Amino acid sequence: MAPSFDDGNSLFNFVVRDGNGVKGMVDSGLSTVPQAYMQPPIERIDKDRARKHVQPPIDLSKLGGPEHDEVAKQIVRAAESLGFFQVVNHGVPVDLLESLKDTAHDFFSLPAEKKAVYRDDVSPTPLVKYGTSFVPQKEKALEWKDYISMQYTNDAEALQHWPEEIRDVSLEYLRTSMNMVRKLLQVLLENLGVKPEDSMIDVLVDKKMVNMNYYPTCPNPDLTVGVGRHSDMGTLTILLQDGIGGLYVKIEDDSEFGKKGEWVEIPPVPSALVINVGDMLQVLSNGKYKSAEHRVRTTSTKSRVSIPIFTMPNATTKIAPLPEVVEKDGNTLYKEFVLADYMKNFFNNAHDGKKSLDFAKINSA
Repeated sequence: MAPSFDDGNSLFNFVVRDGNGVKGMVDSGLSTVPQAYMQPPIERIDKDRARKHVQPPIDLSKLGGPEHDEVAKQIVRAAESLGFFQVVNHGVPVDLLESLKDTAHDFFSLPAEKKAVYRDDVSPTPLVKYGTSFVPQKEKALEWKDYISMQYTNDAEALQHWPEEIRDVSLEYLRTSMNMVRKLLQVLLENLGVKPEDSMIDVLVDKKMVNMNYYPTCPNPDLTVGVGRHSDMGTLTILLQDGIGGLYVKIEDDSEFGKKGEWVEIPPVPSALVINVGDMLQVLSNGKYKSAEHRVRTTSTKSRVSIPIFTMPNATTKIAPLPEVVEKDGNTLYKEFVLADYMKNFFNNAHDGKKSLDFAKINSA
């Protein structure tokens, strides 16, 4: 029997500690949003005030051809301004993308005990974590999301440890995406005046993680968020979103994409993948590329899934603005740090926009 969700402790134990997640709470017959999930008005997403980002997706099949330079400019322009763009003809089979979405829905429809074995404190492997919200112990209001996170070390360990229900399709998604990621980084690094060797790109994407996110239907989406305001920590993120939509990005500076501080929705495009710049790429580029602040809205009509791949350097890597960029700029905006220290700061705090980047900034005072 489900507990009273009016009691914060009972709700926390049921949703977080026992591993029932938001899905379990909704399946119990929830008709109103519990207090623990009500966001303060300033954090709520007003979809009627946010316009859709109408920039067409970038055709990656043209890289290496006669239109290479124009496509490279589109990639750079998006990375420098919005920090988000969509791509088509990316090399990931369309039927695989559809299979991923179906598999995610199937996984989160499993009984709670099948998923809860991967909770952080009991998971049989450090490579797999099942959870809900982001840092529920530290959040003033919880996020309306459940997720499964799978770290990649090598194929053998993935096949051994990732949940068998989602293992094969997730691994194929990762395998078929990495060539695209390398091409994008080649373009972005060359624009900074760097001639990237394969070994350099290997360092920037050494650590990889596939997540499946599940946003159950919500009785009142206006009161909640699926994911709060944040930027991604790593190098580049690849995101498959379904056809429901709900991804919003904040414009950091006035540009062709809109006015500073405005939120725009990244609408789903069939067969497209969403690419966004992470904090590490912003640091490496000395602020040229923007790790976009973004958030996710919930929906009352149908459960939503999204499947991101996060790429980043190894935790022991030292990160700092690239020397070629600093020489050209004449100054550096970020200090050198070890990624593990940045990660500790990132994962020990609730989502709060791009505040995580303050860790790396050089104090100008």
